[in-house]
Amino acid sequence: MARRWLVTGCSSGLGHALATALAEAGEYVLATARKPDTVAELAARHPGHVTTAALDVRDPDQCEAAVATAVDRLGGLDVLVNNAGNGIFGTVEEVGDEELRDQLETLVVGPWRLARLALPVMRAQGGGHIVNVSSLAGRMAFPGLAAYVTGKYALEGMSQALAAEAGPLGIRVTVLEPGGFATGYGEALAETAVRIPAYEAVTAPMLQGMRGMRSDPALSRPEDFARHLLRIVDAGGTPLRVPLGEDAYGYLAAVEDAARDELAAARALILGT
Repeated sequence: MARRWLVTGCSSGLGHALATALAEAGEYVLATARKPDTVAELAARHPGHVTTAALDVRDPDQCEAAVATAVDRLGGLDVLVNNAGNGIFGTVEEVGDEELRDQLETLVVGPWRLARLALPVMRAQGGGHIVNVSSLAGRMAFPGLAAYVTGKYALEGMSQALAAEAGPLGIRVTVLEPGGFATGYGEALAETAVRIPAYEAVTAPMLQGMRGMRSDPALSRPEDFARHLLRIVDAGGTPLRVPLGEDAYGYLAAVEDAARDELAAARALILGT
């Protein structure tokens, strides 16, 4: 049976590719974006399968309206995909309070709020699936992405708690951890108002690489993300965390090795073994 989806951040990149793939697969999707005109063509190309709505995940009223629209227009909500995101580039010392709040509102508070609104609907239906789009930055740190990394780590912690709480109620939770994908994320990445020259040698190569993500032929394509996500939702008993992309598994294997080494070093320091 066709499922009913609410997907955030559909104006471009991963969200746009996912909404397109869902419509082509015969699913029903509420495709949301801060500027609804950016998703109007999706509805025009897939009448009856794509409904659109304005949604800035930082706005509580728009979040509530989006879930209500999914229930009213689609008849329910089977899958929530928290995909919307933005980024601020700067070190811990450079990121200001307001910049940090805005980053966490988008990456943590918004997805938490939408999950909280969707859960009563899913519980009443007897099941559902919440998919939170994290990143490799949810399990490893990158210089210059301090606020983004903090938000993704928090999103993964919330997801793990939610999986333990909602799993017994028949509600699945999946955390996607994309590696490098050829999207416009790097081009849209904002920079902090304060820039400190002392950090430039560490952060400049990172920023340069991110600015060129869209045109990098070595990175995975947004269409691959959509294909993998459909496969995950179709499957049962999937892991909580699912890395996506050619580079993701190599990076995360190195992270796991480093964590074991760090634990061993800490044990030797504290226990003297």
